[in-house]
This record gives sequence, C-alpha cells and structure tokens, in this order.
Amino acid sequence: MEQLTGKVAFITGGASGIGLGMARAFLAEGMKVSLADWSDDHIAKAQAQFAGNNAVHFVKANVADRDSLRAAVGETLAAFGKIHVLANNAGINGGGTAASPDFDEWDRAISVNLGGVVNGTKIVVPIIRAQGEGGHVINTSSMAGVVPLPGLAAYSTAKYAVRGFSESLRMQLAKDGIGVSCLFPGATRTAMVPLPEDDPEHIKEEGAPQFLKDLWDAMRGAIDPFDTGKAVVEAIKANRFYIFTNREFLEEVQQRHREIEDAFPTDEPTPGRVKFEQMRAEMVRNLMAPGNRPVPPKKEGDFALDLGSTSPAGGH
Repeated sequence: MEQLTGKVAFITGGASGIGLGMARAFLAEGMKVSLADWSDDHIAKAQAQFAGNNAVHFVKANVADRDSLRAAVGETLAAFGKIHVLANNAGINGGGTAASPDFDEWDRAISVNLGGVVNGTKIVVPIIRAQGEGGHVINTSSMAGVVPLPGLAAYSTAKYAVRGFSESLRMQLAKDGIGVSCLFPGATRTAMVPLPEDDPEHIKEEGAPQFLKDLWDAMRGAIDPFDTGKAVVEAIKANRFYIFTNREFLEEVQQRHREIEDAFPTDEPTPGRVKFEQMRAEMVRNLMAPGNRPVPPKKEGDFALDLGSTSPAGGH
C-alpha cells in the first residue's frame, strides 16, 4: 500500500502508547483511524487530544472477547465504511513465570497478547479481502519475541508466537494483495512501564530491585511512540515484514543467530531432503522478501499454490 490517503485503519490498544503513535502517523498520511481500547481513561485522554477531528473514531473493545471485538469492527464499518489497515497492537504485561502453578494470570496474558492478534486477524482480514482493494496488517510483537525477557514467560511466549503467526499470515495473504508486517519494539514510552516520576504516590524508586531501576533508566531514554508510528508507515509503504525500532539489541540478536547456526549437525542431508527444502525456502523467500509487493487478487479459476494444512518443514 504505497498510497495511504483516504484509507481506514483499525488499531487495537489504540488510545495510548504505540497504538496512539500509529494513529498520529496514520492521520499525518491523510488516513482515518478507529481506535479500539479497553481503558476508559485512555480513551478519554485520547478523545481530548483529537477533539473535533472527524477522521478519528473511538470504540471500547476487549480483544480477548471475540464478540466485543466484532462489535467494535462493526461500529468502525458503520462510521467509515471500510477497513484497509489492521493494527493488532493491544497488549498487557504480566502473566507469571514458566514454572509457576498459577493459570489465571497466564491465561489472561496469552488471551490478550496472542489471542487478541489472532482474533483481530480472523475477524478483520476477511473484510479486507472482500473489499478487493488490498490492505495491510501490522501485528505488534516485541523484542521479547526475539530475545529472552527474564521473569515474564507468558509475555515472551505470546510475543514469540505473534512473530510466527505473522510470518504464516504474510505468506498466506501475499496472493490477496494484503501485506503483513511484524513490529518488534524495545523500550518505548508507553503506559505499560510507568516511571516513578509519572506516579510518585505509588511508585518508589528507593528500595526497588536493580533490574527495575535499570528498566526505568532505559525508559527515560525510550523511543517516542510517534517515531514508532512513522516507522510503521514506512514499512507499510515498502511492504517490509520486520519493523525494528531499537538498535541496542542488534549485537545480542547477531550472537544468538551465530549460536543457532553453530548448533546444526555436520552430517550431510540426503539429496531428496535438500531438493525439497530448497523448493520450500524459495517459496518462503518469494513471499517474505523485503520490498516484495503483494500480488493482485487472482481471478476465479486462476491457479494458486496453497499448501493448506500441509507442513513441509515437519511438525511436532
């Protein structure tokens, strides 16, 4: 989607943080935006910021509740007629550790951070497809979906899964003229990590664990959500899958990739395995390549390769 003027975006978690940054960047491109959010406080503050702007619509929605999300999408269509860009951005912290006995907080974190992305996609993408005008999906993962985040297993699990879901979605939608990008923000100025100076009555820096103090220091130099929003706009126009905003992770990512490469066995695979994986890899490269433009929707009767439920790389 090289031309965004007049297009409509539906953004979950849209009334604060990265979602609000995307909204501002989309509006600067001449788009209309529907901001779906669960927080009444965030919605009220965003409404005050956009007072009098007819290109902005607000709707309350719980992305973990499919009926709630469907209602929000329906309200958006009633307001703007179409949806061209879907930003599955809503997320929450917490969820507990991998080995803790609690399920409730774990299930809640997974239902929002992963389930919200799946729900938004399965509800909105069929609408974008039916319009036949192309479109784009942005799924917000996290650097916690690329490198480990100590102590937040549910969050990391969901964000790693969002990355895999987004890769599959991009390959599936390429033939429909719908691009897919995955956003991997690091430290960004959002309400998810409040600072002591933001809420001095409830957050005391004195006596806090060193890890938390270091996190606060990082957040004081964090990325502006509007800059993240502008990076999303650039990725949509270029149909680029990966969106990274924080360069401080690069060395760690490179080291992890070297460790992965070093862990492969040295014995040579059979020619049949090599041939099949070369074919599969070429398909993936064609569908995932940066700058690859989505092809127009095919006419009825045209042949399109669809692997369906097959799993060429093997399964569990």
